[in-house]
Amino acid sequence: MSNGQLKLFSGSAHQALGEEIAEVLGIPMGQARLRRFPDSEVSFQIDENIRGTDVFVVQPTCTPVDQHLVELCVMIDAFRRSSASRITAVIPYYGYARQDRKDKPRVPISAKLVANLLGAAGANRVLTMDLHKAQIQGFFDIPVDHLFAAPVIIDYLSTLDVPEPTLVSPDAGGAERARAYAKRLGGDLAIIDKRRSEDGTAEVMNVVGRVDGRVCIIQDDIVDTAGTLCNAAQALADAGAKRVLACAVHGVLSGPALDRIEQSPLEELIVTNTIPMEDARARSGKLRVLSVAKLLGRAIQSIHEETSVSSLFV
Repeated sequence: MSNGQLKLFSGSAHQALGEEIAEVLGIPMGQARLRRFPDSEVSFQIDENIRGTDVFVVQPTCTPVDQHLVELCVMIDAFRRSSASRITAVIPYYGYARQDRKDKPRVPISAKLVANLLGAAGANRVLTMDLHKAQIQGFFDIPVDHLFAAPVIIDYLSTLDVPEPTLVSPDAGGAERARAYAKRLGGDLAIIDKRRSEDGTAEVMNVVGRVDGRVCIIQDDIVDTAGTLCNAAQALADAGAKRVLACAVHGVLSGPALDRIEQSPLEELIVTNTIPMEDARARSGKLRVLSVAKLLGRAIQSIHEETSVSSLFV
């Protein structure tokens, strides 16, 4: 069954990425007016006929997270009430993904709540990238296409003059992801064992693996305040690493993150543009931003044409 003509719209969170994706697809951005009332409520109106069309809405739920999330829900509701054939929420960065389980008494599972909100708003499917935990896909009652930025990052790392690098996971939980990068790059794997000191006031970083005299690349999914990342970089430098680089998919970079990165032994931090990075890039010469627009564009085309999305992982 045809879902009609492909239409691409963007919220206010990352219009530059939306325009890049439109360019990849060779289509114009959808016409709509997104404004706010004086009290900050979202005002949204679609300025073209979308009845029977296949709508994709690009909106990472990045800072300010709540504002962008509500904006996305309002937009989805408008498309549903305007009789779109299918609505796909394209969420390159999925906010609230770090609260994915009850690890303490009386806390929410916010990642599930957000999944419920998107489904209730009227989304028919979700396209996202590098979820903090893959099982979040199971929180949705609608199809989820989960992309990985690894091909984009690995392609860039392959261009660097780094024979046999050591890929480093900043904690035990990310070891599997770092191992996959190491396999693709023909490198070794190391893991940072992070634990509290006896008095509980500081973190002790123990490096497990061969790093002395090696070029080390720390691999993570999210860099937020960069505390763990910079401590790991210092631990590697102290252990004799020749050079220390880092790569992550989502450069949240909150609070003191950029100052910490500038003062750390990190030579370069490689991130993607799942989140707007213009301001951060202007403030730090150590940032390298890679675009995922082509990857997202190809996924959108595959979803629209009902062809395989998994082929993009090869």
